[in-house]
Amino acid sequence: MKIGPYLKDNLYKLFVFIACYIINLLIFFAFKVGNSVIISSSFLYIICFLLILLIPYFRKKKFYKNLLANIDALDKSYLVLETLNKPEFYEGELLYQALYEINKSMNENVRLIEEHLQNFKEYIEMWIHEVKIPLSTLVLMSNNHKGQFDKKTKLQLKRLENYVDQVLYYARSENAEKDYLIKETDLSKVIKNVGLKNMDDLLENKIDYIVENTQYKVLTDSKWLEFILGQIINNSIKYKRDIKNSYIKISVKDEKGKTTLIVEDNGIGIKKSDLKQVFDKSFTGENGRNGSKSTGMGLFIAKNMCKKLGHKIDIESVYNEYTKVYIIFAKNKYYDVLR
Repeated sequence: MKIGPYLKDNLYKLFVFIACYIINLLIFFAFKVGNSVIISSSFLYIICFLLILLIPYFRKKKFYKNLLANIDALDKSYLVLETLNKPEFYEGELLYQALYEINKSMNENVRLIEEHLQNFKEYIEMWIHEVKIPLSTLVLMSNNHKGQFDKKTKLQLKRLENYVDQVLYYARSENAEKDYLIKETDLSKVIKNVGLKNMDDLLENKIDYIVENTQYKVLTDSKWLEFILGQIINNSIKYKRDIKNSYIKISVKDEKGKTTLIVEDNGIGIKKSDLKQVFDKSFTGENGRNGSKSTGMGLFIAKNMCKKLGHKIDIESVYNEYTKVYIIFAKNKYYDVLR
């Protein structure tokens, strides 16, 4: 609360004071009051006016200063009322009561929205689990009766399965702490599982799946890591180049304080202009527009899940040469001591 705007807002009081003071002087002159009385009365009059003007300012200043400072300090500004003491001046009491009613109404609306959102998420998860049963049956049938399912049908089933998994993990990632379990995980086992899951696509696209030096253990959730790695592998398959000796190479680099999982391919790569946005939600880039249709959600979900798990994910690429994705796992010394 600044003194300048406050005085400007109370300018009418100055005009009233001047008018009253002039009237008072006229009365003094009319009764021929001595100059000493006029001077002392004028001084007292001015002092009283300044006190009447400034005392409310300093009373209000403390309250409004705390109000604005607390709003700036809070992540959720609507909780500011919880940080304030009830003011001792009437105008502040009115504001405090108004804020209380607004906060009460907003909290009720937020509660209802969160309740509806939670119900919707629970329905989506339930629906996905129900859908996965016939979808898994179709995938199994396509593998057991290969003559009855052409390549296009199997491809569409694979895409549908991947998109259903994306929806499921995206829904779960909002409340990730309820769904993952951090423990020591064998990277080679996770990499093997992802390779087996994508074996048909790798063979169909004649892509070599090369695994080197992956006998390391990290702290993560194996199920979530399989999904993250699966999204990266799917992108590598989707954006392969029409060349011989296409490959996806997975390796691990163990360093002091961290372990890095590296996924490299010699696909079409990513243009420099798109590289900074590949983890953005729904970003497809030039590759997604020119090639196969893409939702732009795979890498976004992967990064979001890495953040929840406490990992880092990064990417580098040279267009028409290669793409490398890095998943970085921090080493937990406290866990090692407990173990």
